[in-house]
Amino acid sequence: MRLPGSVLFACNHNAIRSPMAAALLKQLHGRRIFADSVGVRASTIDPFAIAVMKEFGIDLRGHVTKSFEELEDLSFDLVVSLTPEAQHRAVELTRSMACDVEFWPSLDPTVVEGSRAEILAAYRSVRDALWRRLQQRFPVGPQGQV
Repeated sequence: MRLPGSVLFACNHNAIRSPMAAALLKQLHGRRIFADSVGVRASTIDPFAIAVMKEFGIDLRGHVTKSFEELEDLSFDLVVSLTPEAQHRAVELTRSMACDVEFWPSLDPTVVEGSRAEILAAYRSVRDALWRRLQQRFPVGPQGQV
């Protein structure tokens, strides 16, 4: 499968899932694939997302959330939606674009209640599921060759 040159990840608030996915794709492929993220509505980066990504050596503290309306560049080869609401917006966005859309349903870790450890476990589960999916969809060959 040929890798796309640019990927946009979309979720509801651009605060957890889509910034995680974009950062993980950058970790996996560096500059070989341009990755960005967006939300149906902009919010602020989630502190639990920052914490679990730090465990991967990725710093999300500087992430500035943005909505679909705030996108400056629309030249993506692929949009990956992580929530049903984002999928709807991605389909609308790409109607007049030569761009593929994929839907990767992802757990919303904010619905998990419990101790800090239980909440962090939910965020790690989302991060790890995204990491596995990214490795499958955007594989890196031997010696880092694409």
